[in-house]
Formats: sequence, structure tokens, C-alpha cells
Amino acid sequence: MSVELRTDRLILRPYAITDYDDSAAMWGDAEVVRYIGNVPATREQSWYRTLRYLGHWAAFGFGMWAIRDRDGAFVGDVGITDFKRDLDPPLTALEAGWVLAPHAQGRGYATEALATAIAWFERTQGAQDIACMIDPPNAPSRRLAAKHGFVEQRRAHYHGDEVIIFNRPSRPDQASRASS
Repeated sequence: MSVELRTDRLILRPYAITDYDDSAAMWGDAEVVRYIGNVPATREQSWYRTLRYLGHWAAFGFGMWAIRDRDGAFVGDVGITDFKRDLDPPLTALEAGWVLAPHAQGRGYATEALATAIAWFERTQGAQDIACMIDPPNAPSRRLAAKHGFVEQRRAHYHGDEVIIFNRPSRPDQASRASS
């Protein structure tokens, strides 16, 4: 897919095979995965992740974007997906996700990239409920989710760990009902 989104500082484009090495380095970093399963990915696991991202775009016309800065440096991943996670009860909405390389954290890139990805998704796919799953101690991701209209919905277990499920209703009036 040849879609490319640009912000003042970032370029978002659907994942490509050429993103594999940068993605593998990011997902293999213990600090990056501290709140995402806490086990660095092997290069093989990162290869499968890259293929899953490519397949998601091919199947649905949306998915995870590779984020790069305007100089071409890899920043991370952001997007909306349908990963069919083994949650009980399962997610009923599509799922937003984001992860940034250590050098890119704390610079506002996640806010900028997530806003851009959600706006594109709503423009092309229509407004719909979107969920996200966050490790309870991950305060920066919880703040980012809140900034983009996600409201805590419930707790769940994923691969043996407790996670918080947040929901971003497609209609703003649903958010006030969900939080009351």
C-alpha cells in the first residue's frame, strides 16, 4: 500500500520488509518491552511480527504504520489492528497500539503519531469504537490513551498478566456514559 502520512516531524507509512532490521532492534530491547510482555523479541519473532503487519494491510487496508522522523530514522510503530487476541472476554473493538524506540520516547512522537493514525483511520474506515490494552504500571501509555479519548473499561488477563482494557467510543457522548 502506498499511503504515506506526514506530520511536522514524522512520516508514517504501512510496514515494509525494509523496516524489519529497525523493528527487530526495537522489539529486541528490554526497555522497550518492559510493559509489553517483558521479554525481548528474537529476530525470528520480529520477522513474524513484520509479516503479520504486512498481511494485516493486505487483508484489511489498514494496520500498523512504521514511524520515521523526517531524516528517515526509525521511531517505532503505531496503528489500528484486529489481532484477535486471546482475552476473556475478547475485545469487541479494533485495537490501537503504539511502541517507540528508546531514543524517540518522551519527545511527543507517540501523541503526534497516534493522532495522525486515528484521524486517517476514521477518514478511511469510518468512526468506530477502538480499544487498547495497557500494562497497569505503564503510566506514560495510560496518559497517552486518555489524551486521545480512551477510557478505562475493564481489567483482563493476557498471557497470564493483568492488563487494562481502554475503549475510545466512536461517539463522544458514549465516553461520558462509559466513565460514569
